[in-house]
Amino acid sequence: MAIGNSATRRIAILGSTGSVGTQTIDLIERNRDAYEVEALTANGNVALLARQARALNAKFAVVADPRKYTALKEALAGTRTEVAAGPEALIAAAERPSEWVMAAIVGAAGLAPTLAAVKRGVTVALANKECLVCAGDLMMREVAERKATLLPVDSEHSAIFQVFDFAQKDKVEKVILTASGGPFRDIERGQMARVTPEQAVAHPNWDMGAKISVDSATMMNKGLELIEAHHLFGLADDRLDILVHPQSIIHSMVAYVDGSVLAQLGTPDMRTPIAYALGWPRRIAAPSARLNLAEIGQLTFQPPDPERFPAIRLARCALQSGGAMPTILNAANEIAVHGFLARRIGFLDIARIVEDTLERCPARPFTNLDDVRRIDESARAMASELMGSVGVRA
Repeated sequence: MAIGNSATRRIAILGSTGSVGTQTIDLIERNRDAYEVEALTANGNVALLARQARALNAKFAVVADPRKYTALKEALAGTRTEVAAGPEALIAAAERPSEWVMAAIVGAAGLAPTLAAVKRGVTVALANKECLVCAGDLMMREVAERKATLLPVDSEHSAIFQVFDFAQKDKVEKVILTASGGPFRDIERGQMARVTPEQAVAHPNWDMGAKISVDSATMMNKGLELIEAHHLFGLADDRLDILVHPQSIIHSMVAYVDGSVLAQLGTPDMRTPIAYALGWPRRIAAPSARLNLAEIGQLTFQPPDPERFPAIRLARCALQSGGAMPTILNAANEIAVHGFLARRIGFLDIARIVEDTLERCPARPFTNLDDVRRIDESARAMASELMGSVGVRA
């Protein structure tokens, strides 16, 4: 099926070998005639990137790790795919002549390529929440000036986008982000100290990458999503709520001044919000399991526990402080999560390191991407130093 009238949609996928990237490609392969693939990028998975580029006849393939350039070049020998490597090549992929860009590079590394795509004034499907957490004001200013279209891909923000009345934003009372609560929503804090990386990445509902899964387990992902929602929908902190919903069926809600609460429902499958963005402004078919509420039986809700999940409090404080504080929050969290996955620190140390980094790093303002990079690097250095003094706690 074609998108729009009869022309195919030319697309680029930044982060094509990750969880969101592979699911995007799954949808493209089911609608092969509707899309022309301009560029694909990966961090280091050369084998998968090469298979994807061959299968989709990609014009340009980039591996972020420059040491893997030769391997990618050899893997794509005999094809017409142009090959490149390194951080600048990621930006070049975003600047290729695509009209739709999936921004799915995990972490702060995705900021510069995503901003490059925005500056072309195209449609950007945003699966990298760190772009808005680290540099939300800068990103949204560029979106407005370049007349780009930003489509949220996170299931929560996609849900809000689908039921948010932008023409009557003043009639929105609040936005309610739902959270599964992760794998540890029902265990005591004392037990959390003994959590292993394998347990933390085993999400009960969603199939996600390791870093995002750990963020779900600490509920930092919900804190980051709170900051993202602030920028996407222009709402102050006091109009953003979080509600734990273990079944992950209601993906988020918008409450209006007349008492109406609009929600988007669906089974927990990222291909649903990806398909919404991939087909927008029209809808395309997706293979997600269909929702059967009678079979599910009941939907439950509870407020998040601030004692067991301090990450939400830290994110709210960073949002309220403004300036560079969300950038520092994100940088410290990335370092701490990496340390936990490498078994250098314990699970509860993640939030401790983030909080200590926020306290020790100055909340400097920023005006451009270079400022953001400097703040990010400084926060990472501080978090690394703090992590070195912690060690694994029982």
